[in-house]
Amino acid sequence: MDVRTTPNPLVRAAGRLLHRLNSRHPWDHNAHFHRWILRSLPVGATRALDVGCGRGELVRALAGAGLAVDGIDPDQEMAYVAAQRCRDLPAVAIRRRTLDEHADEMLARHPEGAYDAITLIASLHHLELEPAISRLRALLRPGGSLLVVTLTVPRTAADTLWDIGNALTNPLIGLVKHPRPVRDPVPGPRIPLRDPAWSHGELRERVRSVLPGTELRRREGFRSTLRWRKPA
Repeated sequence: MDVRTTPNPLVRAAGRLLHRLNSRHPWDHNAHFHRWILRSLPVGATRALDVGCGRGELVRALAGAGLAVDGIDPDQEMAYVAAQRCRDLPAVAIRRRTLDEHADEMLARHPEGAYDAITLIASLHHLELEPAISRLRALLRPGGSLLVVTLTVPRTAADTLWDIGNALTNPLIGLVKHPRPVRDPVPGPRIPLRDPAWSHGELRERVRSVLPGTELRRREGFRSTLRWRKPA
């Protein structure tokens, strides 16, 4: 059962109550993981790629850590918003393009890999998994790290229990992060949405077939994190 989409009337009523609480004390589930990504960067990293860079928040965070950063997004509005947000950062380049388009260009110039770190927050499930993972592996320099925050869909009892825990803790985290209630939320730029197609377990098995040794963890905010380091 997916607690986010179930037709059960009691669960739906509880979901509406939790939604009202979440709306009063919102928190950015993706920005929440920026610190995890920054802590996970390889020592001595100098260049990063953010795939599906959205509004550019993580690009700015990576640039603030001293990295030269390429941000790519296939959505025109998102790429424009990110470019505007990062226009004061000389070591940042934002491009409207797909992962395949970017990989074709970069691997022609850097067949050994171009990046010390590649990040994806809530964008992996927009891609065809195995081809995308293969492209990301090729774009990493030896010793580089792939750092992913992604959504999953519940398939097992363990998945459902984890989702219920997330649903209950979500407003509590929001209360801590955003204690002052929001009265009149200001809408931001439209972010393209897509439902995930795999569960946590399915993602683990499929990714490890391409990237042996991948570390995958269930996390708060209905997210899972994936970390892999390319052998030096």
